[in-house]
Amino acid sequence: MIRELLSKRFSFLIILVFIVANSILIYFNFYYLLLLPILVITGFLYIFYLDVVFLIIVFCTPLSFNFENLDIGGVGFYFPTEPMLLAFTFIYIFKSILNPETKKQINYVKSPTLLIIILQLLWIFITSITSEYPSVSFKFLLARSWFIIPMIFYGISFFRREEKSVYYFFIAFLSSMFITTSYTLINHMFNGFSEESGHWVMWPFFKDHTSYGAILAMSIPINIWTIYYTRNKLFRNILSIGFIILLIGLYFSYTRAAWLSILIAAVVFLLYYFKFKFKWLAIMVVFPMIFIAVNFSELSYLIQKNDSEHTTENFSERIESMSNVSSDASNLERLNRWSCAVKLFLKRPLTGWGPGTYSFVYAPFQSSKDLTIISTNFGDGGNAHSEYLGPLAEQGIIGFIINLFLIGFIFISTGLQYVKCQNIYYKNLILVIILSLVTYFSHGVLNNYLDTDKAAVPVWGLVGIFIAIKPFLGSDFHKEHK
Repeated sequence: MIRELLSKRFSFLIILVFIVANSILIYFNFYYLLLLPILVITGFLYIFYLDVVFLIIVFCTPLSFNFENLDIGGVGFYFPTEPMLLAFTFIYIFKSILNPETKKQINYVKSPTLLIIILQLLWIFITSITSEYPSVSFKFLLARSWFIIPMIFYGISFFRREEKSVYYFFIAFLSSMFITTSYTLINHMFNGFSEESGHWVMWPFFKDHTSYGAILAMSIPINIWTIYYTRNKLFRNILSIGFIILLIGLYFSYTRAAWLSILIAAVVFLLYYFKFKFKWLAIMVVFPMIFIAVNFSELSYLIQKNDSEHTTENFSERIESMSNVSSDASNLERLNRWSCAVKLFLKRPLTGWGPGTYSFVYAPFQSSKDLTIISTNFGDGGNAHSEYLGPLAEQGIIGFIINLFLIGFIFISTGLQYVKCQNIYYKNLILVIILSLVTYFSHGVLNNYLDTDKAAVPVWGLVGIFIAIKPFLGSDFHKEHK
């Protein structure tokens, strides 16, 4: 009570100070200093209302933009999410040191998933020391840390604290996805919904249509869950309209991998719904991933030099083009990147070239026969286009195994808990986590975005939710939903 009273009095004091300060600043034409009140409010929230900051970060994620896209000599980070995540990480660590009870609340040791994540961070640290570009790799480690610590370490206590915390997390993310998708569709409409304009109409919120499509696909299972568990009729109708917007946005994203990921998620849903044997489901998911990873080098030699990029806007034709590895530039360039990743791995099989360094080192490893019309020799063409081969090239065989083991363990753990869980609320929540992660990690065979806030926040957030609810899966916490 005393704390609340002090907080209220402090809030009124701040408001009064803001009014006086802003009046003075406006009078003397110091307009840039008007941002100071925003900084003070932000600091106040970080100190007293970290939960609110957590949800603000989630809301801002789809709306964030890269400073590099600004004509002001911007630095390469996503604003405002990444600065907020960095500050969140340091403040949370500081508070955890001052409050030992935080460790007890999270109960780290009892989560095998969390232990694997910590092991992965440790290996990223080791390979950053041996990296070709240590400064790049340590920046990668820092970025990975400011995603994982807020979304998982803090997320565990956040999702356990209140029964509606998961719902708030989903609503915060979906609300801004509706805004971003609506903006993109309106922008796309003024450009005739053409395939060409579909590559950039989501700017500045997404860098390209593939990352945009991947996050749209992840959002759809989450959206279905929120509609089902929303009791307010008006709000449920709004979420239903948002669901339609997401589906339309997904269609006009012209992202074949995202379309395919939704189909894979639908198949997984049917398998769970009809109680397909879990071991066969695991085999169906894991075996193709291993086969593709092992045979990438052989696949790359099957490609032929192309002379044109895909141009069709027809849905069925674009789906068919996914298997075209003889003339489709997008597919051919992906194979080129995969081939380079394998070559990089063979050159440094143990520790790799360093986390985050692929774009700086892959160019010399390109074969002339593998080059496409969209290839580059300047080392500025992006990443390995794979959540699996990227770590293989950058972190070596150990990093690849840890990454593959983490993903496999997440799916196996969630799948087993789904089968055993008798509580309908938690059972449906686990299924949503599975389906959303299926869309991303199946999409991850063809692209990788886990080093950006757009993918990292929802992916690690979903993992944090599962770790948080696991101790309650046998409880009657949500009797009304049985």
